[in-house]
Amino acid sequence: MDQQHSPLPRNVYILAITSFLTDVSTEMLQNTLPLFLVNVLGATTSIVGLIDGIAETTASLVKLYSGQLSDRLGKRKALAVLGYGFSSLSKPFLYFASSWGWVLGVRFADRIGKGIRTAPRDALIAGSVDARQRGRAFGLHRAGDTAGAFTGILLALVIIWLAQSGKAQLTRQTFQWIALASIIPAFLAVAILALGAQEIGPAKPASASQPGAKISWQNLDQRFRRFLIVMIIFTLGNSSDSFLILRGQERGLNVLQILGMMLTFNAVYSLLSSPLGALSDRLGRRKLIFIGWSVYGLCYLGFAAASSGWQIWMIFGVYGIYYALTEGIAKAYVADLVPQDQRGTAYGFFNAAIGIMALPASLSAGVLWQGIGNWAGFGPAAPFFFGASLAIVASLLFWGWVKK
Repeated sequence: MDQQHSPLPRNVYILAITSFLTDVSTEMLQNTLPLFLVNVLGATTSIVGLIDGIAETTASLVKLYSGQLSDRLGKRKALAVLGYGFSSLSKPFLYFASSWGWVLGVRFADRIGKGIRTAPRDALIAGSVDARQRGRAFGLHRAGDTAGAFTGILLALVIIWLAQSGKAQLTRQTFQWIALASIIPAFLAVAILALGAQEIGPAKPASASQPGAKISWQNLDQRFRRFLIVMIIFTLGNSSDSFLILRGQERGLNVLQILGMMLTFNAVYSLLSSPLGALSDRLGRRKLIFIGWSVYGLCYLGFAAASSGWQIWMIFGVYGIYYALTEGIAKAYVADLVPQDQRGTAYGFFNAAIGIMALPASLSAGVLWQGIGNWAGFGPAAPFFFGASLAIVASLLFWGWVKK
C-alpha cells in the first residue's frame, strides 16, 4: 500500500486524543480569561498582553531545553506525560484567582507544562510516521487539538448560558464554574497518553560522548535556520488571540456571541487541518505556508478596518483557514529540514522562537491599543495594522529566501 494513503500508526491517534482532551480543558479557560481579567478583575489591555507574553515566553524557553533533553535521552513520551501532568495540576488554582497577579502565576505554571511537552511530543509524532505521511499526521493532530478547542468553547458557552443568561459580561462565579469543569478532561488526557502511547526515540540516542549530544545552531540545516528567522519576524506581529476576543467585545459582541465567534473559528480550523495537511504531502509545504501567511495578513487588515461585531465574527471564521494552512504544516516542514536525531532540538528552537516573540508581540499590541503610563496608544486598530505589515514582509522573505 502507498505510504501516503496507508493507515497512520497508533501513536498519532493517541496524541490526537490527548490534545483533544487537553484543549477541551484549556480553551474553556483560555477564551474566557481575557474577559475575566478585563470585566471582573479590571485589568487593562497592557496587562492582558503582559500576562500572555510572559506565559508564552516562559513556555518557549522550557521548550528549547526539553527538546534538546529528549534528543540526549532518546525519550519523548516520558517528557510529554510530565508536561501534560504539570499543566493539569495548575489549572484548578484559577478557581481562587482574585487578582491579575494570581492569573499570571497560574498561566506561568501551565505554560511550563506546555514547554516541557511540546517539542518531545512533536518529535514523537514525526518519528512515528513515514516522511510521506508527515503532513497528514500533523494535520490530524491539529484537527484533534482544534476539535477539542471547539468542544471546550461550546461547554463554556453552555455554562455561561445556564449561569448568567442575559448578562453581557462574564461574572466571577461563572468563571469559577468553568475552572472546575476544566479539571476532568485535563487529567483524563494525561491518563490516556501515559497508558496508550509507545515510546519512539531517535534512531541513536545521543550520549554525552557522541557528536549529537550537543546540537548547536550552526549544525542545523541552513534552510531551517532561515525559516526560523522568518518565523521570528512573522511572530513579532502575531499578538495573542486575546486581543481578537477583546476587539470583538469592543465592536459590540457580548460574551455569548464572542464564544460563538470562537466556535466558528475552531470549526473551520478543525475541518480543514487534516485535508490541508494531507495536501501539503502532495503539493509541498512552502506553497501552503506562504498562502496561509497571506491569508493572515488580509485577516488582520480586516480586523483593523472592521466597524461592527458581525464583521469581526465573519473575519474570524476566515482566520481559521490561516491556522489550518500553517500550524501543523509548519511543524511537518521542520521535520523535512532536519534528521530524526536532531528533531527534538529543532522543535525546541522552533517553538522557543515563536514563544519568545510572544512577549514583545503581545505587550506591544497592548501598548499600541491603549498606551502605557502617560503615553496614549493609537487605538484598537493599531495592533492589527502592525501585524498585517509584518506578515507581508515575512511572506515575501519566506518565498524568496527559504529555498526548496
